[in-house]
Amino acid sequence: MPHKVYITRLKLHDFRNYAALALDLDQRHVVLTGENGAGKTNLMEAVSFLSPGRGLRRAAYSDVARVGAADGFSVFAVVDGMQGPVEIGTGTAGSDEGQSRRLRLNATPARTVDELTDHLRLLWLTPAMDGLFTGPSADRRRFLDRLVLSLDPEHGRRANEFDRAMRSRNRLLSEFRPDHAWLSAIEREMASLGVAMALARLEMIGLLSALIERNREDGTFPSARLSLAGFLDDCHGLPAYDLEERYLAMLQEGRSRDAAAGRTLDGPHRSDLLIRHREKDIEAERCSTGEQKALLVGLVLAHALLVGDMTGHAPILLLDEIAAHLDQSRRAALFDRVDEIGGQAFMTGTDSAMFEALGDRGRYLTVANGRVSE
Repeated sequence: MPHKVYITRLKLHDFRNYAALALDLDQRHVVLTGENGAGKTNLMEAVSFLSPGRGLRRAAYSDVARVGAADGFSVFAVVDGMQGPVEIGTGTAGSDEGQSRRLRLNATPARTVDELTDHLRLLWLTPAMDGLFTGPSADRRRFLDRLVLSLDPEHGRRANEFDRAMRSRNRLLSEFRPDHAWLSAIEREMASLGVAMALARLEMIGLLSALIERNREDGTFPSARLSLAGFLDDCHGLPAYDLEERYLAMLQEGRSRDAAAGRTLDGPHRSDLLIRHREKDIEAERCSTGEQKALLVGLVLAHALLVGDMTGHAPILLLDEIAAHLDQSRRAALFDRVDEIGGQAFMTGTDSAMFEALGDRGRYLTVANGRVSE
C-alpha cells in the first residue's frame, strides 16, 4: 500500500474570494459543499498551487489574487509528505507586481517550483475536462502531458524548451535569407527534445494501459484503450537516435512548406491522444455524455493508482463536482476506489447528501462567501 500523503494545515491570504482562511485537517478526505459561486473550487484551486504550474484553472497569477488585494496572494500548507512533514509556502505576495510565483520549503527559498514534486503529487478532475474527448487535440495533449509530469517532472522542461526552439525556427524561416547553420542547430535541438517528449508520452500510455488491463475485472467504470497518433506513427519501436534522425530529416525537408504556412507542421505538438471505450470498442467521442464522464473518471483513478504504485506515495486528488453526474451506486464505488488509492482527496458538490456513502471517511465542510465552517 502506498504511503499516505495528506495536508494537515492550509492557510490562504488574498486568494480569489478568500481574504484569509486557516484550516486544520487530518487524514480524512475533505468534502466541500455549498452553493455555486461560494468558493469551493477556489479553495481546491489553492491546493492545486502546491504543484508546479498555474493550478487547475491554468490562470494568470494576476487573476488569482483577490480583487483589491494590495500585494498578490499566498498559499501555505503543512504536509505529511513523501519526505516527511514539510511546510510549503507559495504565491506572488512580495514579487514584482504579482507576476511571478515564489516557493519556500521549510522557510527556505526553493530554486524552482519543480521541487514540490519531491514532497507530494497532485492530480485533479474538473468539470472543464468533461469535453476532453470531443474537444481539440491540444486539450488531450495537455491532459496526457500532465499525466507524464506526475512521474517525470523533467517532461515540462523539455516541452518548454521545444516550444522555445520551435518559435526560433519559425522566426528564422520567416526571414528572406535565414542563417542555415543556425537553422540546422535549432532543428537538431528540436529533434532531440521532440523525440524525448514523444517517448515519454508513449511510456506513460504503456504503463497506464497495462494497469488498466490488470484491473479490468472491477467493472465499476468503463476502461479506456489508449494510443498516440500524429507524429512518427510508423516508427514505433525504433531506437531514439533513429527517431531523432527521422524527425530531423522531416524538419529539413519541410522548411519551404513550413515557411509558407508560418508554422512548423510536424512534431510532438501535433500528436493526439486517441481514447476508445474498451468494452464497447468505440471511440470515446461517440459515447454518451454519461459514459464519457464515467470513462474519464476511470482513467483519472487508474492514473492515480499508477502514481501510487510507481512512487510508493499516494497522490492527493482534487475532484471538483465529482458526484454530480454519477448515480448512487457509482458514487459509492467512486468513494471506495478513492479510499483504496490511499491518499487524501478533496471533493466538492452542492449537496452533502451526494457524499453519504463516504461516511466517516470524510471531513465535511460548508463553504459560503469565502468562509468555511464545519
